[in-house]
Amino acid sequence: MTNAVHASQAGPIDIGGDLTVNRLGFGAMRLTGSGIWGPPPDLDVARAVLRRAVELEVNFIDTADSYGPHVSETLIAEALFPYPDDLVIATKGGLERTGPNQWPVNGRPEHLKSACDGSLQRLRLEQIPLYQLHRPDPSVPYGESVGALVELKEQGKIRHIGVSNVNEEQLRTAQALTPVVSIQNRYNLKDRASETLIDLCEQESLVFLPWAPIQQAGDNATIAEIASRRGITTTQVVLAWLLARSPSILPIPGTGSVEHLEANVAAAGIELDSREVADLNGSFS
Repeated sequence: MTNAVHASQAGPIDIGGDLTVNRLGFGAMRLTGSGIWGPPPDLDVARAVLRRAVELEVNFIDTADSYGPHVSETLIAEALFPYPDDLVIATKGGLERTGPNQWPVNGRPEHLKSACDGSLQRLRLEQIPLYQLHRPDPSVPYGESVGALVELKEQGKIRHIGVSNVNEEQLRTAQALTPVVSIQNRYNLKDRASETLIDLCEQESLVFLPWAPIQQAGDNATIAEIASRRGITTTQVVLAWLLARSPSILPIPGTGSVEHLEANVAAAGIELDSREVADLNGSFS
């Protein structure tokens, strides 16, 4: 335990100009049952993962009301409340759950306001540090959905606003209404559709939160070769690549295992050289 790598070794990152966290966080989606539905197989293990994350100086946790639904947020409060002073909890609203692996979108303002109130209650917070619109709803003008978050911010229920699963046009629509501090999009070595948004995050001091960050980590020869040569896991290679890709990226790998959590956080102590980064950049081209 004393020799464990800590998330602080990834260095700091600022969110919204007034929150500073270590640049390797934790995604709490996997602290649920199969299909991200219902409770996890062992509630005590899930709580232990959260507590160990904090011990390893992870001070950014990403969740959503739809994980479970409600299970992930409830577990975070059960395991960690009262929270450490430096812990930043980000949550999301805008999806409903009708069953395992089912994620209907609901961006209606009344739903978002109700979802935020539920998250505040479950997380035992008076204000959510970062509240993110989970996904644009094609049946609701995007500005109306974002407008609901603006109202919540004006009421003091949320501190900062983030967006998720967006393109640049949607980001600009949101920015015309309110300051946006983060983008959470799918991004990994194989799926780099959000490359230009990451560059934009660097230019505009936004944080980029990649979801599905380690997908395809185990079935690529370049990743496997670097992992074997360095004596590390393929997942650690991919997380180290994300840290090297941009100072605006805040990886949030998730797991329901303490062992896997410790391995993920250990990526904070791995620095790839420029040749390795270049080889990885070309590994799925």
